[in-house]
Amino acid sequence: MDLKYSKASPVLTDPAPMDKSRLGIRGLLPCAQSGPSFSTSVLAIPRKKPGKLDDVRSNGWLDAMKSSSPPRKKIVKDVDVEVVSDDGDITYHSWMSKYPSALNYFGQIMDGARNRRIVIFLDYDGTLSPIVDDPDRAFMSADMRSAVRNVAKYFPTAIISGRSRDKVYELVGLTELYYAGSHGMDIMFPDRRIEPTNHSGCIKSTDLLGKEVNLFQPASEFLPMIDEVFRTLVENTKDITGAKVENHKFCTSVHYRNVDEKIWPVIAQRVHDILNNYPRLRLTHGRKVLEVRPVIDWDKGKAVEFLLESLGFSNSPDVLPIYIGDDRTDEDAFKVLRSESRGYGIIVSAVPKESNAFFSLKDTSEVKEFLEALVKMKEQDDL
Repeated sequence: MDLKYSKASPVLTDPAPMDKSRLGIRGLLPCAQSGPSFSTSVLAIPRKKPGKLDDVRSNGWLDAMKSSSPPRKKIVKDVDVEVVSDDGDITYHSWMSKYPSALNYFGQIMDGARNRRIVIFLDYDGTLSPIVDDPDRAFMSADMRSAVRNVAKYFPTAIISGRSRDKVYELVGLTELYYAGSHGMDIMFPDRRIEPTNHSGCIKSTDLLGKEVNLFQPASEFLPMIDEVFRTLVENTKDITGAKVENHKFCTSVHYRNVDEKIWPVIAQRVHDILNNYPRLRLTHGRKVLEVRPVIDWDKGKAVEFLLESLGFSNSPDVLPIYIGDDRTDEDAFKVLRSESRGYGIIVSAVPKESNAFFSLKDTSEVKEFLEALVKMKEQDDL
């Protein structure tokens, strides 16, 4: 979902290609960190004169917040657990007829992978780690880390997360993977002779082990703006109990998971009022999080295509990409893989939701089981 800007009220609309001249940016090429200078005169939005709450109600923000935030029934060790009623069970089983279990259909998926190179793409939160109240404590288990490490031994594996690339690397801690942070706006990929076409200007860098790699950052000129918005959001939500603002480098997020639902209109209105000052930024929704991103034609789907191309697998019939994710932002990747049956999207969800995925997994434990099945299949084939 893109944010279509109007001075009166930002609204959510279907994505549409952006005119680069309208944005005033030089294509999608990374540029020096200095970038243009942005005024900090709007650092604090006065709370005494907020916009009308009708603004966020009429333009659909609150509806989107609620629809992306299914009610939580109980908490076990700070982890959200979705409890489905008998009627919900019936609905879920009906939903699974449309999005069958990737475990139950594992054989069929592997039939589609016959004589093809599997490439694995993974979201982090809600896929490799459970959704928790404190995003700083979204740790993956040792067993999950082992499963991901073993998958990466046999298949090129990348993590594409809304978190900053450095943060998701810190949480995962595996050097065998490729990492794309900020919803694919900060991609690290191997230093090879292959440079993706139409995306010149990749930056040479080194990883934590000192190995030379490439970086692609299509929104680098937005860094000063994102940092300014982050500080503004922190200042203007600090009095809202439970609100948490994170800076993911090329985007910033406002978590309302721990905010009383009665206060959601307030937090939505404050974000709304701040974004009125930034026509080059847009709003998207995740699971109980509002995310502010640059208005560029780039998302997780574009990141998947970029990584496939940079690894030398672009449009190859000998490659089968598999993407596993649980969030709305993963739908862009599912859509890319669904087009022309290029690969398989697998949605992780314990509740019915519309998706561009082909298959489903119920939770992180089933994700681990699926990854382990991939490893077992490969090891048996190599015997």
